Amino acid sequence: MSFTIEIGKKAPDFTLPATDGKNYSLNNFSDAKWLVIFFTCNHCPYVVGSDEVTRSTALKYSDKSVKFVGINSNSRNTYEEDSFPNMVKRMDEFKFPWIYLHDESQEVALKYGALRTPHFFVFNNERELVYTGRGVDSPRDTSRMTENTLDNVLEALTSGQEPPLTMTNPIGCNVKWDGKDAHWMPADACDLI
Repeated sequence: MSFTIEIGKKAPDFTLPATDGKNYSLNNFSDAKWLVIFFTCNHCPYVVGSDEVTRSTALKYSDKSVKFVGINSNSRNTYEEDSFPNMVKRMDEFKFPWIYLHDESQEVALKYGALRTPHFFVFNNERELVYTGRGVDSPRDTSRMTENTLDNVLEALTSGQEPPLTMTNPIGCNVKWDGKDAHWMPADACDLI
């Protein structure tokens, strides 16, 4: 079995606290036809570099029954910037159009097989995985971007078509696992393609 959940598999459930003071599980997003769950954080230059493109994509599809949910699974012991109080500050400052959840135990990152920040997972209304991987092809510097892969996938899906691809390798920093070196990854974690 691969580390990252495979295409066609169901979204693992979770109950996590958000920066808005509420707890959320998959059921809270049941009204969305398409659910984009992405593993992200506060400090990673690939996240910081591409958050505004992610914002644009989320806003573009917000009236097409697409909901975005960000999950920060990074250990605050590796980067204090990734602590929950700093998540709240970041959302207060930037007011991103998604729910921002904190996976302090890192159990959700393991259930999904999150490899990097950012790492996107797109689920259909049955909550089956239809795409996983990168958002854009140059997240650290979007001025060099030649493809918004996530936009291409969502454009196809919301138009009733098959996505142009179902899997790419996420581009970014690895998830910061608690108690491990900043560059450590689980032994079974591997590129998707």
